[in-house]
Amino acid sequence: MIKEPFHSYGSYLKKIYGAAAFRVGIDAGFSCPNREHGRESPGCSYCDAFGARAMYQRTEGALADQVDENLKQDIAVQTGKAVEFLKKRYKAQMLLLYFQAFSSTYASAGELRAVYDYALSLQDYKELIVSTRPDCLDREIVELLASYKQRGLDVWVELGLQSSNDETLKRVNRGHSVSDFEAAYSLLNDYGIKTAVHLIFGLPGEGGTEITETCRYTASLNPAGVKFHNLHIPYNSSLYDDFLQGRIDALTTEEHLEYVISAIEMMPESTVIMRLTCDSREDERAAPKGFLKKTEFYNLLRTEMLKRGAFQGRLYSNDLV
Repeated sequence: MIKEPFHSYGSYLKKIYGAAAFRVGIDAGFSCPNREHGRESPGCSYCDAFGARAMYQRTEGALADQVDENLKQDIAVQTGKAVEFLKKRYKAQMLLLYFQAFSSTYASAGELRAVYDYALSLQDYKELIVSTRPDCLDREIVELLASYKQRGLDVWVELGLQSSNDETLKRVNRGHSVSDFEAAYSLLNDYGIKTAVHLIFGLPGEGGTEITETCRYTASLNPAGVKFHNLHIPYNSSLYDDFLQGRIDALTTEEHLEYVISAIEMMPESTVIMRLTCDSREDERAAPKGFLKKTEFYNLLRTEMLKRGAFQGRLYSNDLV
């Protein structure tokens, strides 16, 4: 039997649950501290007006002070669509609740509890997963997240770092520093919450040196999971102007493949590789065009790593940074 070259998310879920498990992505109307005047105002330079939400997510407004009837209805509709799709197409037996769009801890702990509790009541979920930013976490919110472990749920936080270079973070208008990330990551670790680090390859001003530094830094944290994204340039983003002026471009499939192989080899064997590429609609992005679909890229990566004898952890060291 061929040993897999990396610890994939699919294999992790199968080992944990012994059955097909899938995320039900929810947009609960959260916004982002980078968008002072609501969702339509500028945020990170690469982010569009949809805040990375899935296509079946339709919430448009900001989070209410409580889970009012409109928000409840919207969450219920999204849940119904997602569950129906997953069970029909993939025969999903295990469901994981995933607050995906924008910054899913950008509210008070009381507001978050109301939203999380309501969404969890709609299905039998095995996990609570929230995607957020380092500047949207404090001890009260982390304590709330940790409380769901006492209900028998596995709790994950997907935490956006994108780059370990502060100059890059300023360049793309992230609105937080690497030290902010470290504080948030440490707090989550204190409460035993599994953390997946988000990274973007191909950010403006970054090449192989900067990407390698970010990967080495991330590996040194020994994260529970990591997500790799290739930079996408949406038409509806401030980065699109730079693209039109020829100041930036997106990575090709071949370039991203090399960065991902190198990154995986640097990661500890225990870290779950949860994502390999960014995912957005072809008609909503200016670049890249013609990039391989997720499954195609996965298959290419696996084949190439096996051919080269590359494997996760080959370049990992406790003293990477």
